Amino acid sequence: MKLMEGKKGVIFGVSNTHGIAYAIAKQLHEAGADIAFTYAGEAMEKRVRPLAEDMGAKIIMSCDVTKDDEVAAVFKECERVYGKLDFVVHAVAFAAKEDLQGRFIDTSKAGWDLAMGVSAYSLISLCKHAEPILNEGASVFALTYLGSEYVVANYNIMGVAKAALESSMRYLAADLGKKGVRVNCISAGAVKTLAAKGISGFDKMLKAAVAKAPLGRNVSLEDVGKAGLYLASDLSTGTTGQILYVDCGCHAVYASLEEMEIIANSIPKA
Repeated sequence: MKLMEGKKGVIFGVSNTHGIAYAIAKQLHEAGADIAFTYAGEAMEKRVRPLAEDMGAKIIMSCDVTKDDEVAAVFKECERVYGKLDFVVHAVAFAAKEDLQGRFIDTSKAGWDLAMGVSAYSLISLCKHAEPILNEGASVFALTYLGSEYVVANYNIMGVAKAALESSMRYLAADLGKKGVRVNCISAGAVKTLAAKGISGFDKMLKAAVAKAPLGRNVSLEDVGKAGLYLASDLSTGTTGQILYVDCGCHAVYASLEEMEIIANSIPKA
């Protein structure tokens, strides 16, 4: 019997085969899970529908996560088709391109509201509407990044949105834990995805991560996908309110020797 056989859930945020959301969906599918998919708008449907159909999805729906009625409609359909759910994956984030470069202080109010609504509040909305149909022992998890804890050049508003997401995760874990539902986050290291290309200087982030990581490499999509499988499955029944770092150890190192040498050499001699 496969690890996720008989398990049913929904994933928000798959957009192509080169993203973390797809890597997680692939691991869940291969482990026997029955997965519902959502997409954001008609243009995205052309990408997502073939991927979802390849995994035998019974539900493929449009959903703007900033609209409560659309989120509610997804879970109503899940209830109709599945009855109850065993997992919900939140892999949704967005910020205007101009807010992912330059100075954080120049973030606009509209840019703030957009990033916070799509990237952070949406987790609350998903949990609220999913709660009535979550099985005891169900798992909800979201994707975050180290830029929530430290300043990462050009990550800007997304770092603040991820910090809000992580704090929301802990409060949601407290609320839903009373029903035996787990809520966690995966903090993935810098990994090449189409979404990451929107961050100015991302290639430098990848190189810096290799220099810092104890494992001496960048994390892979498969690494993160397997972590998602762990959190969605019964292997993680005692884990909630946690951030699972999947970054080859990068988060645990303040600075590599190479970085310290660069910094030291940049300081003018007295």
